[in-house]
Amino acid sequence: MRSSNPILREKAFSVAASGEVMTMQGTVNKAVALLALLVIGGAWTWNLFYHQGIEAMTPWLLGGFGGAFVLVLLISFMPRLSPLLAPVYAVLEGFLLGGLSALLEQRYPGVVVQAVGLTVGVFFSLLVAYKLRLVQATAKFRYGVIAATGGVMLIYLVTMIGRFFGWYMPYIHDSGPIGIGFSLIVVVIAALNLVLDFDFIEHGAGRVDKYMEWYAAFGLIVTLAWLYLEILRLLSKLRSR
Repeated sequence: MRSSNPILREKAFSVAASGEVMTMQGTVNKAVALLALLVIGGAWTWNLFYHQGIEAMTPWLLGGFGGAFVLVLLISFMPRLSPLLAPVYAVLEGFLLGGLSALLEQRYPGVVVQAVGLTVGVFFSLLVAYKLRLVQATAKFRYGVIAATGGVMLIYLVTMIGRFFGWYMPYIHDSGPIGIGFSLIVVVIAALNLVLDFDFIEHGAGRVDKYMEWYAAFGLIVTLAWLYLEILRLLSKLRSR
C-alpha cells in the first residue's frame, strides 16, 4: 500500500490502532472541514487584493506559502499533531491560493471559476470511478504515477534552483504548445494521485487510530491544492495565447 503523496506515507499507517479507529466517513468529514477553512483563508487574501491592493495582500500570500510549507513537513513527520496543525495548514494554504488566484483573475477574468469548476469536476469524477472500480490502483498503475510525480517534482526543483541562479528552463513554462502540453500532463498526473489517495485512505480505515482521520484528510487536501494550482496554470497559459 503506497501513495505518491508525500503526506500519505505507508509508515504513518503501519501502527495498529490502540483505541477508536479511523473511518472513511470521519475522514470525509475532516476533509470537508479543512476545505472550508482553506476557502475562508483564500477569501481573506482575495478580498485584501481587491479592496486594499497587492501591497496589503502580499505579506499574507508569502506567509501562507512559508507557513504551509513548514506545516507540511511537521505534520508529515509527526502525524499525531495533525488534529491541531491540519486546520492551521488549511488556512495558510488558503492564503496562498487566494492570493495567487486573485492575481491571475485580474489578468485573466473568469479563470478562477473555471479552475475551481474543473478541480471539483475531476475530483468527483475520479471518486465515482474509484467507487465503481472503473479505476483501480493496481501495482503497475501505482508505480507509474509515483514515478511520474517524482519526475514532475524534480523538474520543478531544478526550475526553482535555476531561477535562483538566473537560469530559466525554456518551453515548459511558456504558453507555447510544449508548455501547454507539459501543463496538461502534470494536471493528469496530479489527478491520478487522487486515485492513489482514495485507495490509501480506504486501506487505512479501520486499522489506525482516530486522529489519523485528520492526517489522511490533510494529505487529500494537499493533492487537491496541487491539482487546482496546475489547472489554474494550464488555463492561464491557454488564455495568454
